[in-house]
Amino acid sequence: MQRLQPGLIAAPYDRTRLVHGIVHLGVGAFQRAHMAQATDAAIAATGDLRWGIAGVSLRSPDTHDALTPQAGLYTLAIRDADEHGAPRERLQVIHCLTELLVAPDGPRAVHERIAHESARIVSLTVTEKGYLDTSHGSTLDALARGLALRHSHGGSGITLMSLDNLPSNGEVLRDRLLHHVRRHDAALADWIDAHCSFPCSMVDRIVPRTTDDDRERISKHLGFEDAWPVVGEPFFDWVIEDRFAAGRPEWQHGGARFVADAKPFETLKLRMVNGSHSALAYLGAMAGWRTVDVAIAQPALRRYVDALLRDEVAPTLPALPGLDLDDYRIRLLQRFANPALRHKTAQIAMDGSQKLPQRLLGTVRDRLRAGQPIERLALAVAAWIHYQRGVDETGSHYEIQDPLAAELARTEPLTSFAPVFGELGSEDRFVTVVARWTRMLRERGVLATLESI
Repeated sequence: MQRLQPGLIAAPYDRTRLVHGIVHLGVGAFQRAHMAQATDAAIAATGDLRWGIAGVSLRSPDTHDALTPQAGLYTLAIRDADEHGAPRERLQVIHCLTELLVAPDGPRAVHERIAHESARIVSLTVTEKGYLDTSHGSTLDALARGLALRHSHGGSGITLMSLDNLPSNGEVLRDRLLHHVRRHDAALADWIDAHCSFPCSMVDRIVPRTTDDDRERISKHLGFEDAWPVVGEPFFDWVIEDRFAAGRPEWQHGGARFVADAKPFETLKLRMVNGSHSALAYLGAMAGWRTVDVAIAQPALRRYVDALLRDEVAPTLPALPGLDLDDYRIRLLQRFANPALRHKTAQIAMDGSQKLPQRLLGTVRDRLRAGQPIERLALAVAAWIHYQRGVDETGSHYEIQDPLAAELARTEPLTSFAPVFGELGSEDRFVTVVARWTRMLRERGVLATLESI
C-alpha cells in the first residue's frame, strides 16, 4: 500500500505556500485532533496561509519519524456509533502540519523556529507537569531560549498559548515563564511581559491513544498507509480569550469561540469533564473495566458519576449564561459511553498527582468552605489512593505512571502528601471521609462500594 504523501489527497488550499505562523510544543494526539483540525478549517475558509504549524516533540521522536515521510500529513478519524451501537468513522486528512522537530535532537532548531519572523503563536500541550520543570531542554527552557533569540534579533512580540487542562492556564504559563526568565535575564523578562500575550483557553475533545488496529483500519479505509493517524470523538469545544499579540487564525471556522474571560469555561471543563473522567478512570481501572465505555456501562458506576456531577460538582460552578447544566451533564455521560473510542482507563489514570488538584480538590475545597457534603468527591480521591496499589481487583499488575510515583510510594497516609493535598491533609472532614472510602474499596471492592453509595 502506498504511503500517504502530498498530491495523493486533494488539499483545500496550497500547502506549499504555507508559512509557519504557529510553533506547537508537545505535538501529540490531542493537538493533532483538536487545534490542528480547527487551524486547517480556518486556513481553508479564509485562504490565510500564514498559519502553518511547526510541531515540536519535547521527548520522543516517534511523531517526527512517523510523519516526516508523509510531509506532516495524517488522518483524523472521528468515531462514534450508530443507533444500533455499531462503530462508524469519518476520515479527514489534516494538511496544516508541515514541519516536525525533535527538541532533544536539535534544540537550536526549536529556538530558531520560535525566533523566526513568521512565528506569531507558540502553543503548548505539555501536560500539567510541563509547567514545573525548568531544567535544560524543558518546555520553559525552550521558550526562554527561543524568546531570547527572538528579542536579540529585534523581533516583535508573540502569543504564548497554553492548551493544557490547568485553571487559568495562560496566567500559569506567564507566571512560570517570567519567574524562570527573570532569574537569568531581567531585561528579557521585561520585554516578554510588555510585548507577549498569554491568553487562557479551554479545550475539550476525547482523544484516545492510537493503536495498531486503528492504523490498520484507517489505512485500509483511506486507501493509503498512514503511520500515525489520530482518533477523536465528534464533540469539539475550544474557548479562547481573544488576546493575541500578533494576530491569529479565524479558528471560529473550526468551532472555536472567542471570549473576554475563559475562566468560567475552564472551571466547567476541569470539574465536570476532567474531574468525572478521573473518578471514572480510577474506579474503572481497579475494577478491571479497561475502557471508559465499558466502565460507564456499569449501572452502579453510571449512577455514581451522574450524582457526583449533579449534586456535588455542578453547585460549585460559576454562572455561564445560556448553558443548561443538566443537558451538559447528560451529553457528557453520552460522550463517555461512546463505544467506538475504546478510551483506556489506564491512560486517563496517568499522572494523577498532577491532575487531582485541578480536577477534584478545588471542588472539594469549595464544598468544605460552604459546609456541604463531599461523599462522592472523597470516593473519587479514595479511588486514586486505591489505584496506587499497582494491582487491580482481577490480579493484574500495572506500573504507576506518575512523576511523583517514588514519593507517593513512601507516604502514608497519602492524604498527608502536601504536594498534592496541601492544607487538606490536616482537614479532618476531608481526611476522615477519604479514609473511610479507601478502607471500603480495599475491603469490599469497587462494585460493592459503588452500590453502597
